[in-house]
Amino acid sequence: MISFYAPCPKGLESALAEELTELGVDQAKVSDAGVAFRGNARTAMCVNLESRIASRVLMQVAQGNYEREDDIYTLARETAWENWFDSTLTLKVETSAIKCPLKSIDFLTLRVKDAICDRFREIEGQRPSIDVREPQVQVHLHLDKWQMTLYIDTSGPGLFRRGVERDTGAAPLKKNLASGILRLAGWKPEIPLYDPMCGSGTFLIEAAQISLGHAPGLGRSFGFELLDGFTARDWQELKSAAEERAQPARELQIWGSDIAGYAVSMTRENLAALGLDEAVLLKQVNVLESSPPVPEGMMVTNPPYGVRVGEDEEMAEFYPHLGDVLKRRYSGWVAFILSGDLRLSKLIRLSVEKRMPLFNGQIDCRLFQYTLIAGSNRRD
Repeated sequence: MISFYAPCPKGLESALAEELTELGVDQAKVSDAGVAFRGNARTAMCVNLESRIASRVLMQVAQGNYEREDDIYTLARETAWENWFDSTLTLKVETSAIKCPLKSIDFLTLRVKDAICDRFREIEGQRPSIDVREPQVQVHLHLDKWQMTLYIDTSGPGLFRRGVERDTGAAPLKKNLASGILRLAGWKPEIPLYDPMCGSGTFLIEAAQISLGHAPGLGRSFGFELLDGFTARDWQELKSAAEERAQPARELQIWGSDIAGYAVSMTRENLAALGLDEAVLLKQVNVLESSPPVPEGMMVTNPPYGVRVGEDEEMAEFYPHLGDVLKRRYSGWVAFILSGDLRLSKLIRLSVEKRMPLFNGQIDCRLFQYTLIAGSNRRD
């Protein structure tokens, strides 16, 4: 059995552990900003193909204690990298650290790179070339206060990059964060879903793919395809099963709108690129003039906030109006609003049922839950 670690957006660790368990992973263990689990090479291929929440899948190849830089070099030099790749592939090393007492992270990255190259030079007579932009193999060094762990990245580009790259506009919401929010919200395909400030349509697209059983990793390549120990037969079997499960697009109970015509057009183009034109109904409308498409359902949305529009006064005026609309028109609905503007819960003047801390990249956000019941949830 191999140890793996799947990082994810901070705040989604439990959601990811739940997802991995549903995928058949054993011993999923939540840690800070990720989930550790055990399995074999096929397990890693399955998680890369099917996980909608993981950012990547890292395969642990060595672990030990350290006191100084030389300990890190020694562990990397003694690790059998040749069991997983050879010197003809290009290489990049990245380092992350929490409470590391050593001074220079860049120097530690260099020491690991030197150790790997020295080992290959000794074994194969040549060393891998370094490519910091598009490497074929990525090695990750993680350091805490006393322990070092070396990983090989089995994913390649981050898993939030789905099979078809889409136009995401000025302030993109990462796709794995959107899927994680849908899971935190408890959304299921049988629940009507509406995003009235859809931007580039990330929530809508993720929900449509979930409803139709489309694996997020179909149509893209992965780092493990260049590594030894990951068999082409297993990979083909996993892809074939995912392709057979996928349903053709049909009209779903998923709706989206935005005040900006360009946003609606962008969402429409993104849906079309994925063959999902028929799945989602779109229209251009101001959320403050919107009406629910059905009597009961779930609203999940990421409204503009300071980082994206830079107009604090505008937002301070907008939130109370949004609260009024939700109160008056959306009785019977539950609303989940992701915002990096932490004033929202005060200014919207509705009773918050839950506040869930999340990070959209480096932006500290909250996912606010509002159950909208006529006459009962206005906060004075």
